[in-house]
Amino acid sequence: MAQSDVKVRIASVKNIQKITRAMEMVAAARLRRAEQRISSLRPYAGAIRRMTRQAAEAAGGELGALPILAEHESENTIAIVLVTADRGLAGAFNSQILRAGIRAGAEYEEAGKKVTYYATGRRGVSSLNFRGKHTAGTYTGFTDRPAYANAREIAEDLVSAYVDAEVDRVEIFYNGYVSALVQEVRRETLLPLQQATILEGNERDQDGTEEEVSGHHALVEYEPDPVDILKRLVPDYVEISIFRALLESTASEHGARMTAMRNASENAGEVITDLTLEMNRVRQAEITQEIMEVVAGAEALV
Repeated sequence: MAQSDVKVRIASVKNIQKITRAMEMVAAARLRRAEQRISSLRPYAGAIRRMTRQAAEAAGGELGALPILAEHESENTIAIVLVTADRGLAGAFNSQILRAGIRAGAEYEEAGKKVTYYATGRRGVSSLNFRGKHTAGTYTGFTDRPAYANAREIAEDLVSAYVDAEVDRVEIFYNGYVSALVQEVRRETLLPLQQATILEGNERDQDGTEEEVSGHHALVEYEPDPVDILKRLVPDYVEISIFRALLESTASEHGARMTAMRNASENAGEVITDLTLEMNRVRQAEITQEIMEVVAGAEALV
């Protein structure tokens, strides 16, 4: 490879390195804002989930009194919600959600059940379409900064599908934010309420740690009765659960992109070092060749 070609490659890699460093700084700034939004939401989301859980435990066998609370006799159709991003360049952020959701869908299909997908983010929508998966709902254009209205739109579609018996179970897959370096795939059941993740033995509190549900609660008298309260609470619970998943996913996306761009910048630096050494070797070889030609020419004149 000629010295000029190596110089062109070095200049190209340096330009790429400038871009990756800029993207890293942008992701870091957006990550800080996303962390603040999560910190503000988690206490409220945790309170809504606890209230819903306690009201559901108080209602007991009366949960089937309303369509939104009724557990369907059989689970023939499963709705899987995949929370991905509109953009890539974030490492395994999108692919791990798609793998987990599609794997779960394949397991349900092997059991003879029908699976319908809902997806947020262009990456998830395009990937599902490429694989020929049926998508009942697609939501794009807001993953960088989701609003509560986006969560409400998704929740309304899911609740309507459940009440109309179009789906019998709703599960959501998203990247839970642990730190800028760690994002974990979380799988939660939203509906039916009897099988929802909030009724399991362990639940994540507002700080993202495991909180043991002891089963001992203060005596509470509900007015009106727990079923009427749940009628109002369940739509809010679904909305806030989806909104929390969107915010967790947004922070995870920025953290994953920041890490990916930092790694790309470091790799670009290593490539530049290798190319610089190669350029020096090429230049030394050219100088040596020129000296040999001069010496050969001088010997020919003697």
